[in-house]
Amino acid sequence: MNHPVSNSNDQQRNKSTTESGDPGPLRGRVWLTLQTLQARRLVSGRRGSPGKPQIFGLTIFADRLRVIWQAARDDDPYADWWLIKIHEALESKGQRLRSIQQVLDERLMPMDAIEVSVATSERPFRTPLRFANPYAYRAAHLLANYDALVRTALTAHHVGVLAHRASVEFIRQGSHEIRGLFSLPQGYRFLRIDRAEFRSNGRRACDAKRSMGELPDEVLSGERRAPMAPQQRRRSSGFADHLALHPAPPSAEGDANATGNDDA
Repeated sequence: MNHPVSNSNDQQRNKSTTESGDPGPLRGRVWLTLQTLQARRLVSGRRGSPGKPQIFGLTIFADRLRVIWQAARDDDPYADWWLIKIHEALESKGQRLRSIQQVLDERLMPMDAIEVSVATSERPFRTPLRFANPYAYRAAHLLANYDALVRTALTAHHVGVLAHRASVEFIRQGSHEIRGLFSLPQGYRFLRIDRAEFRSNGRRACDAKRSMGELPDEVLSGERRAPMAPQQRRRSSGFADHLALHPAPPSAEGDANATGNDDA
């Protein structure tokens, strides 16, 4: 009689995995696909040079946001204040982009006997996103909305329902909204402060007020925080530590030709 061959090490490993208790961390993979050069340029931004101001891209935005996110975990009230500003900017700028998109969509609708499909790229830009906070992903989503706006504006000009100058203006307006969001975290200064420092009126608290202004009372007290603000480290239970989706490690697929963004 033939018996299946088994490896005792494999059996022991499987038994250990089954009986170890808690499962490991969740892993997820997210990709951003862009089809226009205008949106692609806003991923990395542009270095400043004589006559050309710096443009902050998604990468720099996410990197700076990582600092703010970690500081908010450590009870920095200014980090909380900046997360509120970023949340509100995402809401208002998202609404503005939707309004522009609606105008463009309406320009393409009344074309009798002609069905228009918005142009797409033959070689779209695709990059993995490895962020560890939701606001960085929301910013990437907003950039994707801008990408769709650009495609619609260019299509409308191509089929003759929008003048070149008008299509350029719509694209410029959308870019202005995105660039305004991406520059917002640059006003934050990481000074290693927390609310205890403010209660004692320490030196770093005074420096923070000079460089970033006075805080609203409800933010300083901790009563008001951004809807997606991180849970602070100072808590009695570690339960929330297990409720997180972690970025998956890079894979060979696409990573060799794509620029990833790490936001630990």
